[in-house]
Amino acid sequence: MTELLCLNSESATNRLVLLHGWGADAHDLLSVGKLLTEGLKDRFEIVSFSAPQPHPSGSGRQWYPLYPHKWEEVPNAVLDLEKRLNNLCFKNIPLNKTLLLGFSQGGAMALEVATRIKFQAVFAFSSYPHPDWKPLKDLPPIFLYHGNIDQVVPKSASQKSFDILLKNGAKSELYFFDGGHEISNDQIDNCRRTIQEQFLS
Repeated sequence: MTELLCLNSESATNRLVLLHGWGADAHDLLSVGKLLTEGLKDRFEIVSFSAPQPHPSGSGRQWYPLYPHKWEEVPNAVLDLEKRLNNLCFKNIPLNKTLLLGFSQGGAMALEVATRIKFQAVFAFSSYPHPDWKPLKDLPPIFLYHGNIDQVVPKSASQKSFDILLKNGAKSELYFFDGGHEISNDQIDNCRRTIQEQFLS
């Protein structure tokens, strides 16, 4: 299994970390990462992690089992991911120059590690909050994106995350778009504008 993939390491001043969805692998979001950082004035290293467990279908990976959901495995999965993230060299590219992006199950994991690691910002697409998720006030800005006709993860899941974040005083924005369980080019463009305007000097 490929633990992680890394692109554009040389001379990069910023980093984008990618967490894929259930049944995908580290390759899945690389095209999103490339499109997202294309044209930005700062050079980005792109790091894409692969989930540790094999998917039950025999191809792809999972952060923890779904269908049936094994929520009891979430704490260890989050701890394992936190350790892997902390192995990145933040001396070369610091946390305040590191963005985290997750899709679906990877988005749920991104929301979890955002309570443990102070990234510059977190982008969660088609995501959901884990049971008993308790975000803190001192979180990085969190941007939630969800398709109005998502038939895999209902858009109410991101609404729930947003409501929990606001209740806990966190800085968050929620965007619904006309689409399904996907990261569309329009949303990539939206993210790129947000990154350019809010997080690049």
